[in-house]
Amino acid sequence: MTNKTKAYAAAGVDVDLGNRVKAALPALLRSTHTRGVTSLPGGFGGLFSARFAGVSDPVLVASMDGVGTKLKLAFATGAHASVAADLVYHCVNDILTLGARPLFFLDYMACAKLEPPVFRQVISGLARACRATGCALIGGETAQMSDMYRPCEYDLAGTIVGVVARKEILTGTAIRKGDALIGVPSTGLHTNGYTLARKILLEQEKFSLSDRLPGAKNLTIGVALLRPHRCYLREYGLLKKSRIAIRGMAHITGGGLPDNLPRVLPAHLDARIDTARWPVPPLMRLLVERGRLEREEAYQTFNMGIGYVFIVPQEQAHSAARLVRGRVIGEVVAGSKTVRLE
Repeated sequence: MTNKTKAYAAAGVDVDLGNRVKAALPALLRSTHTRGVTSLPGGFGGLFSARFAGVSDPVLVASMDGVGTKLKLAFATGAHASVAADLVYHCVNDILTLGARPLFFLDYMACAKLEPPVFRQVISGLARACRATGCALIGGETAQMSDMYRPCEYDLAGTIVGVVARKEILTGTAIRKGDALIGVPSTGLHTNGYTLARKILLEQEKFSLSDRLPGAKNLTIGVALLRPHRCYLREYGLLKKSRIAIRGMAHITGGGLPDNLPRVLPAHLDARIDTARWPVPPLMRLLVERGRLEREEAYQTFNMGIGYVFIVPQEQAHSAARLVRGRVIGEVVAGSKTVRLE
C-alpha cells in the first residue's frame, strides 16, 4: 500500500496530504452546525433532520452555483476566504427569491494539487459565511486532478438546501400591475461579469490591481473587483418583520436586470425601470466607458449597482425602500414578461 500511495502521489494525487489537511475540518464544520444537523463521524454523507419547527407543509429548495472567473483574482491576490464567502452568499440569495431560509451547504473544490494554506482559507471563508446566514456546512468534496488544472489554481462550487412553507413560496403569481420595484444596492460586480471586466481593465487597458480606480476616492482596481458578494437575507427579514407584502424577489446575477427580473414576472406583465434613479458605481461606469459597451449589453452583463430587487405593493414602496436602504427603481406594467430600461 505504501508503494501504491507514493506512486499515486507521484502521478499528481497525494491522498495522504489530503487526509492531513482535512483532519482539522470536523471542528470547523461543527462551528456552523445548527439544530438540524445529525453527526455521524466518518460517514459518507451529511445528515440533516427533516423536522422544521414552525414550518407547515415544508418544501425543500435546492440550488448550486460557482464563483466564476472571480477566482482568477483570488489566485492573484490570495483572497481565497473572500471568494469562498461569495459562493455561500450567492447561493443563499438564489433560494431566498422563493422565500426559503438556508438549511445546509456543501462545497466542491477541485485543484491540480492541494495547497494546505489555500484550502484552509477557502473552508474558513465558507464556514464564516455559513455561520453568518444560519446555514450548516455539513460536507463537501475535494478533488486533486493534476492534469486538469493549472498549478496553484482551483475551481469552487457549492450546493445549498433551504426550506419554505408551501403556502409561502413566492411564485410570482401575486405580482400585480402597479407594484413597485425596490432595488437594493450591490457591493460591486458580486460574482458575475468578471471575464469581460478582466479583459477590459487588465488586458485591454493594462491597469494593475494596485492602480487607483478612476472616479473613486482611496479605492484600487483590485479592491473594487474583489468586493464581497452581498447577502440580502437580513433585508428580507426586515421586510417580513415589518409586514411588508413581498410579492416577488429577484437576485440580479448573470444576465443582469434584463434577464433576472423576467424569471419572477407573470406572462402578462413587464418591469419598467428608470435607470436614472440610482447612481451607477465607478467601477461599472469605467467598464462601460473603456469597454465601449452598448447600454443593453452593460445592463445584461453587470448588475450596474443593483444586487437584488423586491417587488411590493405601491402603497408600501417608500416604507420598504427605507427599511432596506434601497430605492424605488420602477414599477410593474402590462406587457409580456420583459424588462424595459428607461
